[in-house]
Amino acid sequence: MSCNGCSTGRGDYGVPAGCGSNGSCGTGGCNKLNVFDWLSGVSGPANQEKFDIVEVRFKNDRKAFYRNVDKIPLTVGDLIATEASPGHDIGTVSITGELVRLQMIKKGVDKDSDQVKKVYRLARENDITKWEEASSLEKPTMMRAREHAESLGLDMKIGDVEYQGDKTKATFYYIADKRVDFRQLIKKYAEDFKIRVEMRQIGARQEASKIGGIGACGRELCCASWLTDFKSVTTNAARYQQLSLNPQKLAGQCGKLKCCLNFELDSYMDALKDFPSTNKKLKTANGTANHFKTDIFKGLLWYFNPEDGGIISLDKDAVKEIIEMNEKGEFPESLKHYSVDLEANTKKVDYENVVGQDDLTRFDSKLKKKKKPSKNRNKNKKQNAGGGGKAPQNKSQGKPQQKGKEGAKNKPKNTGGNKPKPQAKQSGESKKQEGNKGPKKRPQNRKPKPQNKENKGDKE
Repeated sequence: MSCNGCSTGRGDYGVPAGCGSNGSCGTGGCNKLNVFDWLSGVSGPANQEKFDIVEVRFKNDRKAFYRNVDKIPLTVGDLIATEASPGHDIGTVSITGELVRLQMIKKGVDKDSDQVKKVYRLARENDITKWEEASSLEKPTMMRAREHAESLGLDMKIGDVEYQGDKTKATFYYIADKRVDFRQLIKKYAEDFKIRVEMRQIGARQEASKIGGIGACGRELCCASWLTDFKSVTTNAARYQQLSLNPQKLAGQCGKLKCCLNFELDSYMDALKDFPSTNKKLKTANGTANHFKTDIFKGLLWYFNPEDGGIISLDKDAVKEIIEMNEKGEFPESLKHYSVDLEANTKKVDYENVVGQDDLTRFDSKLKKKKKPSKNRNKNKKQNAGGGGKAPQNKSQGKPQQKGKEGAKNKPKNTGGNKPKPQAKQSGESKKQEGNKGPKKRPQNRKPKPQNKENKGDKE
C-alpha cells in the first residue's frame, strides 16, 4: 500500500493507492511520521475561532506549517497548493485544529514567524496532473544525478530527489563525509534537467528515515515512524546495559549505532547507582576475586577466584560489606559464605506444559498402519452370504449344555428377590433346528450335502 506522500508510489488524484481512507485512517495510515489527531472529536469553546494554521505533509518525512489566510474549509487528506519560493507546491493536509498548536510548540515554531507560509487554494485537476508528472520523474532523475556525480569524481551519494509541485524546482538530498565542491555539478544538473536545483546535505540517520525499512526487532524503523530528534549514541550506552560490544548487532539500518540504545539508558543509570564499583577486587584469605559479570535486574554480581571454587554469585549488599572489610584490613575466609543459591530462589512453574505448547511435534499426524483383513473373516462372510443372510450367532448356542455339577457352577446366581421365570421346554424339532443353526466349515471343492428327508416331506 502506498500513499500520495510516500516515496514508494502515489495514487490517482491524490487518493492513496490501496487505501479507502485517503491517508487519514485512525491507525496512522501508510505515511511516515504520522500523528493521531486525538482532539478531532473534541469541540472547543463556542466563542473561540478555529486555529488558522494547518500541518501539511510532503514527500517522505518532510512536513511544514501553513496559514489558512482565506479560511478555506480544510480536512485531513485534502490536497492543497501552498506557497513556495518560487512558484507553488502541492501537499496533503495531515493535521488541523488545536493539535497543530501543540505540534508547533513541540517543534519550537513561532506562529507569527516567517517560517509559516500561506495556503493558496485547494489543488485543481491541472495542478494534480502536473504534480504527478513531476513525481514520476524523481527516480530517473536520481539515477542520472548519481552518474553525473560519479563522472566528476565527487565523494558524495545522492540519496533522494524531490520535485516541487509545479515542476520548476528539484531538491537533491546528498550524503558526504567531507565538504564537497559541487558548483560544477549544479551546472550539469541545470543543463540536463532544465530546472532550478537546490542541494541539501543530510546524515545517515536522515537518509534511513526517508527510505524507511524494518528494524532488527521486526517493527518499522523508529526514525521513519515517530522519531524526529536524533541524539548522539555512544558505546557507553551499551556498556551500562551489559551488552556485548558487537558492531553487527549494535548497528542499525543506517550503519550507525541504534537509536534505541538511549531509550532505557536512564533506567539503567539509576539502577547502577546502588551497585558497588566493579573495578575494586575482593580480597579473601584464599586469594583475590575479580569481577566477572553483573545482573542489574536481580541485583547480583559474579566474581571469579580459581583458589576459592571458581565463579561465585554474590548479592550487591554482600559485596559492599566485603569491600568495607577490606578497607579496614579484614579479609573473610571465603566468598562461599556469602554466595547466593540461585536454584533455591528460582520458582518452578507447575503449569509450564499444560496444553503442550512446548512440544514441537504436537501437530504432527501419526500415520496408523491399516491392518490387512484375515483370510478366515473373508471365508465366514462368504458362507453367511450363501446361507440366506442369517446373522452369525454366539458359539455357545452350537455347543451342548454341560450336565451335572459343572453346569450348575456356570449358572449365574440369583441375588435379587425376584426369581427367574421357568423357561418352557423346547420340542424335539426346535432343538434340532437350533443345533443346526451353528456355522459349519465346509470344504470349498465339495458339493453341499442334500437336505434331510423330513424337510423335503414338509415342503411337499
